[in-house]
Amino acid sequence: MKPYCPGNGTLRPALVLAAVLSLGGCAAIGPDYEEPDVAWLEDWQTDLYGQVATPDKQAEADLRFWWHLFDDPVLNDLVDKARQENLSLRLAGLRILESRAAAGIAESTLYPQVQQATGSAASVTNLEGGRTNGFGDYSLGVGAGWELDFWGKFRRSIESADAAFFASIANQQDLQVLLSAQVANLYYLYLATRQQIRIARQNADIQRRSYEITRELFDSGQDSELDLQQARTQYLITLSSIPSLESALVEATNGLAVLLNRKPGDVPELENVPDDLPDVAPILISEIPASLLQRRPDIRASAWAVAAQSAQIGVAKADYYPAISLFGTLGLSGNTLTTDRTSLTAGSSFTWNLFDYGRIANNVRLQDARLQQAITGYQSTVLQAAAEIDNAAINVVKTHERKEILVESVQAAGRSLDIARTRYQEGYADFQRVLDAQRTLFSQAERELSNRANHLTAIVSLYQALGGGWLETPVEELIPEAVQEQMKSRTKWGDLMDRPLPAGVERPVEKEAEGS
Repeated sequence: MKPYCPGNGTLRPALVLAAVLSLGGCAAIGPDYEEPDVAWLEDWQTDLYGQVATPDKQAEADLRFWWHLFDDPVLNDLVDKARQENLSLRLAGLRILESRAAAGIAESTLYPQVQQATGSAASVTNLEGGRTNGFGDYSLGVGAGWELDFWGKFRRSIESADAAFFASIANQQDLQVLLSAQVANLYYLYLATRQQIRIARQNADIQRRSYEITRELFDSGQDSELDLQQARTQYLITLSSIPSLESALVEATNGLAVLLNRKPGDVPELENVPDDLPDVAPILISEIPASLLQRRPDIRASAWAVAAQSAQIGVAKADYYPAISLFGTLGLSGNTLTTDRTSLTAGSSFTWNLFDYGRIANNVRLQDARLQQAITGYQSTVLQAAAEIDNAAINVVKTHERKEILVESVQAAGRSLDIARTRYQEGYADFQRVLDAQRTLFSQAERELSNRANHLTAIVSLYQALGGGWLETPVEELIPEAVQEQMKSRTKWGDLMDRPLPAGVERPVEKEAEGS
C-alpha cells in the first residue's frame, strides 16, 4: 500500500485540521493503475500466414472502412444506414451519456457535500379582556458541510468514474465493429442463399428432364420402373430443399431489417444486389497483428474496466481513516419584540469508525478480488482476440486455396453428367450412372458456393478480429436528434449532450485515468 499522510495517528483534531489546511491533502491511497501483464504478447510475431504486408506492398483496405474492399455500393449503403439507425448502437451512445453524468456526480464530491438553507416563521396571538396581543418570530439559516478529500477517497472515486466513462466510449466503438461485421455477414448470407436457391432450381430442372425421359422410356416398355422411381426420388429431394432455403432467405432479410431498425422484410435495398458473390483480391495487412490487437475496442474497454476497479480499492481503503470535515452556518433570527440577531458558526469535525468488525477489511478484499477478476478478464479477452485473428487468417488462406480446385470440380462434374446422359440415351450405360453424375454435380456446385461464402465470411471475421470498422463518434451523433429533443424535453441536460467527447484517449495510463 502506498504511504499515507500525515501518518501520525496521535495528532489532536485541531492539529489534524491545521495539517489539512496547510498541506491541502496528500496522495490518494490504494494502488495506481498498472497495465495488466500478457506475457506471451511481446513474443507473438506472426505474418498471419502470409497476409501481413511487406514494406514494398500496401494494405488492400482502410481498416476503418474495410467493407469498401468488396466494392459494393449496396453493402456500403447498408453499413452507413445501420450506423445511423441501429438500436444497440443507440443504447451504447446512451450509456456514454449515462457514464458522463455518473462522472459528474463523482466530481461533485470534491466540493461541499452539504449545502442547505432553513427557515421558519411563527405568529402567536393572545386574547385578553377583549384585546388582541400579537407576537411574531422568525429565523433563516444557510449551512454547508465539506468532507475534505484528505485520503484521496473522492479522487479515487472520480478516477473510477472517469475510467468507466472511457470504457463506455470503447464499448460503443466495439459495437461499431460488431455491427459492420453483422451487416456484411447477413448481406453475403442473403446473396449466398439466393445463389443456393438458383443452383437448386437449376439442378431440379436437370433432374426433372431426366425423370421425364425415364417416364417416357418406361411408358414405352424400354426401361424399368426402378429407374423411373429413382429419377423421381432424386428430383423430389432437390425440390424439397428449396423451401428451407427460401425460409433462410427471409431470415437473412429480417436480420438485416433488425440491424437497420425496420420492420421485418423492409429492406428494399436488396432489390438491387449483385447476381453473384464477389471475387476478392488477396488480403494484406499493413501493421503487425500484436499492434492492432492492442487497439481493439473490446480490449481497450477491458483495460479501462481494470483501471476503474483498481481505483475502487483506494475508495475502500479510505474507510480505515477518519473523515475530516469543515462546517459552517450563517443564521438570521428575530421577533417583533427585539432586534434581529445574526450568528456565524464555523468549525471542524472528524468521525472515525474504530470498530467495524471486519467490514472495511472485507470490503477491501472484495474490491481486490474484483480487480483480479478484471485483470484475468483482460488477459482472457486478449488471448481470445489473438485466437480469433489467427483462426480468421487461416480460414481466409485455406478457403482461397480451395477456390480453384472446387471450380474445376464443378466443371468436371458437369462434363461427367453430359457424358453419362449421352451414354444412357444411347444404351451404353445404365441410369444409375446418370443419377450419380447428377448428385455429384449438385454436391460440388453447393460446395463451391459454400466455399466462396465461407471465404467472404473469413474475410469479414478477419477484419472484425483486427478491430476494424469503428470511428470516433461526435457526441451529437451518439443518438438521433429526435431522441435528443425528447430527452431534453424531460430533463435539463446542460452541455452533456453538446460537450465534445475526449479524442485520442485509447488506453489508461500507468498512473491516474484522465478526466472526462
